[in-house]
Amino acid sequence: MSPGSAPPRPRVAVVTDSTAALPPGLAEEVGLHVVPLDVSIDGAWYAEGVDVTPAQLLHALERGAKVTTSQPPPSAFAAAYERAAAAGAHEIVSVHLSGDMSGTVRSARTASAVSPVPVRVVDSRTAALGLGLAAVAAARHARTPLDEAPEVQATPDDGLGGAVRRWVTRTAHRGGPAPVWPDAAQVAHVAAEAAESARVWFLVDSLEHLRRGGRLGAGAAALGTVLGLRPILSVQDGRLVVCEKVRTRRAARDRLEQLALAELAGRDSARVAVHHVGPSDAAEEVAAHLALAAGVPVADVLVADAGAVLAAHVGPGLLAVVVADV
Repeated sequence: MSPGSAPPRPRVAVVTDSTAALPPGLAEEVGLHVVPLDVSIDGAWYAEGVDVTPAQLLHALERGAKVTTSQPPPSAFAAAYERAAAAGAHEIVSVHLSGDMSGTVRSARTASAVSPVPVRVVDSRTAALGLGLAAVAAARHARTPLDEAPEVQATPDDGLGGAVRRWVTRTAHRGGPAPVWPDAAQVAHVAAEAAESARVWFLVDSLEHLRRGGRLGAGAAALGTVLGLRPILSVQDGRLVVCEKVRTRRAARDRLEQLALAELAGRDSARVAVHHVGPSDAAEEVAAHLALAAGVPVADVLVADAGAVLAAHVGPGLLAVVVADV
């Protein structure tokens, strides 16, 4: 690098949306660009994580306010892509909430057509930190030079151009100190693999919010009031489904822990996260139980608020557990 020149930068920027529900500071730490979804409270619109906090949204729900949500418009993604390109990105990977739960992916794809640099949009087919951990894995990979990163296979559509580019950059790297950064095909592959590995389970106090928002059928929602059953939801093939029915909330919470530990037992390495809406006490207790049973430090289990948009759809009392290979 010549005197006075700028330090080399990663060639790929990673964009996600606010339903990734990342803990405070993590997006900045890994260089993620986060586009907020919109939340309406009694007709007034707010940007999630910018104009409204989960606590404010929870208070609105508890006082009976009319709450709705909307995906970001394509212009919001176009602005994010422009900012990333202006900061030096040659390519962008945009990783988002399941397309079966939201139109966010469609907005991102629309915006990609006017981006100043190429954009690969990844439908995570998952939600919350299932999405968030995939976006973080992609962002970290984008910032790791290829000679330091685990080998990542190119995607089938990477083509001859991608192979030639990697050969040229690797060859150039042998002759000098400049790092060789992953390209968008490799970063998108990391995001897709991490998202596919994610397992997400939700426990909520009531399924009525999900029914009203169209995320769950009326028959499944009725289970929450029949015989006092507590359904446990999971994300399967990009959709929310009822996977189990448990008698009490305490038993359902225990079952969440069992499901996560059974999943962890079948994996060589994985990350665990616990979400909450409202007070974090129960989530922190679940995290401590999982850490002890898995033999990892409590700090290794992420505990995060589920965010205003998810709170709007599930209502108060959410507990969720996420397991993903990252």
